[in-house]
Amino acid sequence: MDFSKFLDDDFDVKDWVNGAFKVVRKDAPGKADTHAATLVMKLQLFIQEVNNSIEETSNQALQNMPRVLREVEALKQEASFLKEQMVLVKEDIKKFEQDTVQSMQVLVQIDQVKSRMQLAAEALQEADKWATLSTDIEETFKTQDLAAISSKLTSMQNSLAMLVDTPDYSEKCVHLEALKNRLEALASPQIVSAFNSMSVEQSKLFVKVFSEIDRMPQLLAYYYKCHKGQLVSMWQDLSQSELSLNQQLSEFYDTLLSTWHTQLQWCSQVFKNPYEVVTVLLIQILGAMVPSIPVCLSAAMERAAQEQCLNALLELHRTTLTLGHNLEGTMMPHLGENNLLKVNELVCVLYDPYKSYQLQYGELEETHLLIQISAVPLEHGEVIDCVEELNLSVGKLFGLASAAVDRCVKLTDGLGVVGLLKALKALFTKYVSDFSTTLQSIRKKCKLEDTPTSSVFQEDWTAFQNSVRIIATCGELLRQCGAFEQQLSNKIMGTAGKYLSESYSPRSLAGIKEASAAERKGATKNPWQEYNYLQRSSMAEYSCLMEVLYSLKEKGAGNSNLLAEPRGALTRLNQQAQQLAFDSVFLQIKHQLSPVAKMESQDSPGLGESYAEDLPIFSLSPQEYITNIGQYLMSLPLHLEPFVTQEDPALELALHAGKLPFPPDQGDDLPELDNTADYWLGSIARATMQTYCDTILLIPQLSAHSTKQLATDIDYLSNVMDALGLQPSRTLQHIVTLLRAKPEDYRQTSKQLPRRLASTIANLRSIDY
Repeated sequence: MDFSKFLDDDFDVKDWVNGAFKVVRKDAPGKADTHAATLVMKLQLFIQEVNNSIEETSNQALQNMPRVLREVEALKQEASFLKEQMVLVKEDIKKFEQDTVQSMQVLVQIDQVKSRMQLAAEALQEADKWATLSTDIEETFKTQDLAAISSKLTSMQNSLAMLVDTPDYSEKCVHLEALKNRLEALASPQIVSAFNSMSVEQSKLFVKVFSEIDRMPQLLAYYYKCHKGQLVSMWQDLSQSELSLNQQLSEFYDTLLSTWHTQLQWCSQVFKNPYEVVTVLLIQILGAMVPSIPVCLSAAMERAAQEQCLNALLELHRTTLTLGHNLEGTMMPHLGENNLLKVNELVCVLYDPYKSYQLQYGELEETHLLIQISAVPLEHGEVIDCVEELNLSVGKLFGLASAAVDRCVKLTDGLGVVGLLKALKALFTKYVSDFSTTLQSIRKKCKLEDTPTSSVFQEDWTAFQNSVRIIATCGELLRQCGAFEQQLSNKIMGTAGKYLSESYSPRSLAGIKEASAAERKGATKNPWQEYNYLQRSSMAEYSCLMEVLYSLKEKGAGNSNLLAEPRGALTRLNQQAQQLAFDSVFLQIKHQLSPVAKMESQDSPGLGESYAEDLPIFSLSPQEYITNIGQYLMSLPLHLEPFVTQEDPALELALHAGKLPFPPDQGDDLPELDNTADYWLGSIARATMQTYCDTILLIPQLSAHSTKQLATDIDYLSNVMDALGLQPSRTLQHIVTLLRAKPEDYRQTSKQLPRRLASTIANLRSIDY
């Protein structure tokens, strides 16, 4: 039996018992009781053996306990003795320090004197070397061994440092500089040859020599001159070629980028700070270009057609931006090894030629947009063509606006937002003006302002149908304007939003300058990403930009008012279009009502027909003019049906944004406002009744028969209104009441009616009132 399992930490009695009986179940199923008895006996024997072992171990421990206690006591006494000895040693050390402190101070002073004497001796030796070195240097120059000459000059430089207070120190300095100049002149041909051939070993030698004599700036000047001259000559050849400026710049920038990689690899073997050296090389090349990039840009802008100036500038800027991104990509992993001031200088040299044009971006964009929108035709000979062009112009308008936003981002990285907004306002102002002029032209073509030449009633709905299409166009303008304004806000915050710091709040220009200066002072960021022409050139415009960005941030992109003025102009345009539609519908009614005021005075058939005054009222029939109006009004719902059945979101938006003339009275029940067609029908009906009333009041005089006829006509119109579900106007009801009143009852009848109206009707009827 294996008893070792009883020592396991995870011992489980059930598992052990099951394991012990596993063999019995397989080999002798009927002998489980016997096997259990045997196991119990073995366990009892094992327990007895363990008890004996424990008892024996306990006895041995008890016997050894006195000896252990004695040893612990002896160890305690020894520790106490050691502690006493340590105290005595510490007191001896303290006493020794007190006795010898004065002697140690004397030794320290002596050592200081010794060190100073050694320094003085070395200084005297160095000073004494000057005369010897001055004599030997001429012989060394004859050998033309640059390393030896450099070593001598270094020694003379060290000696001269010890002679600062001598009377002829300045003369010695001049003499040393002259010797360095001789060395430089002696080495210059070899330096140029080494840099031109890109010899690593020779260049390393010159770096060592010029470092020792403190002439590294002069050596770097040779390096810059050698490589700068080659690229400047290449640019001069390119600038005189027949290639376009963009092609010239593209080819030159490719060579410049290749030069960066080649020279960086070579300088890494020669100079201690290769990134700074190559960065300065590019700065000097860009600064030495003849003709310079600003001159080339100015000439290119003058040659370009006015409508192509902005696109040409964008193309050139994109080429320069490509070089900047490529240089940034190569510099970023090693930006910490470079001089950030020099990198910033390179960024400015590369991008500053475009700064003056970026500052003029608003004017350039405005000119470009106005030229483009002027080429969009709106006016045509036929009205239907005008309507079609107005509809097509919506997409063209917002296509121009979206392209302007893209140009702003590409050319100014969002910094030209203020100029962009001004240009967009000019674009919308020009478009709205042209649209309005076209509407006026359509009015003339539809003869909405002409005096009718014939009283013949001609029902023509073509002008109204065209007007409805124009209203839908205005609705599309409003819809796209809202969508574009939100996209514009998102685009601005997505690009220029990075320039707005979290701590910014509206303040004075001086405060913004201080904040900007603090940001620049503490900036350790990537100079390629921190280039900000606006902040460096125009703090006033930069302040305006910050205000726009702050406003967008506070209100949110969905609640911006960037295009509040254009939106208002488009709303007024929509109102003008709705007035056009209304006038086109009301034209025939106005033409039918216009002769009413003159019919009595002309003694022509009409209101002045001389029938018997006692003719019964029911025998009178409505005249042709009023029946024409009635039929016209009854046909209106059919032509207004598109307002109800046609699912056109743009048309619906325009109709809700506009206001029709002759609105319902505030005290009236206004169910028609829920239905656009009913709203239009109500407006036209009220206009009809109002115009009819105004025309009646212009009649010079009414006979008795004419009075009855006029009342009959008004009754007919009232019945038409009832059939349309509309109420006759109060003024019309008052007029018919006054027309029907008998002369003797007129004063009593008019008491509850408006006094001025009653007086006018009395004059018409020749009643003494």
